[in-house]
Amino acid sequence: QVQLVESGGGLVQAGGSLRLSCAASGRTFSGYYVGWFRQAPGKERESVAVINMSGGWTYYSNSVKGRFTISGDNAKNTVYLQMNSLKPEDTAVYYCAADTFPRNYVNGNDYGDWGQGTQVTVSS
Repeated sequence: QVQLVESGGGLVQAGGSLRLSCAASGRTFSGYYVGWFRQAPGKERESVAVINMSGGWTYYSNSVKGRFTISGDNAKNTVYLQMNSLKPEDTAVYYCAADTFPRNYVNGNDYGDWGQGTQVTVSS
């Protein structure tokens, strides 16, 4: 099991940027799939971006493609989500999750380890 701690959330105006961090402890991230998910009030949790920490393969949802970038640093055991051109609809609690082999990498139910979440609020 790996313990995850997110940071970097906050309040930003539309068009601004934030960088979220997901730091792992307990086990190395090497070989893991690490995903960023978000949940807005009254909405279902959705996948935002996923990275495989071995090969660097990445996935982005259509809603963030071209604006967000997921990256990983195995030496620091940390995954980042750089969020640019933020929109009010990006407002949500953002969670990172990790698993060695999620059956469906966009399904949060297939991830075994989760962080506590960090709030991102984008004002118009």
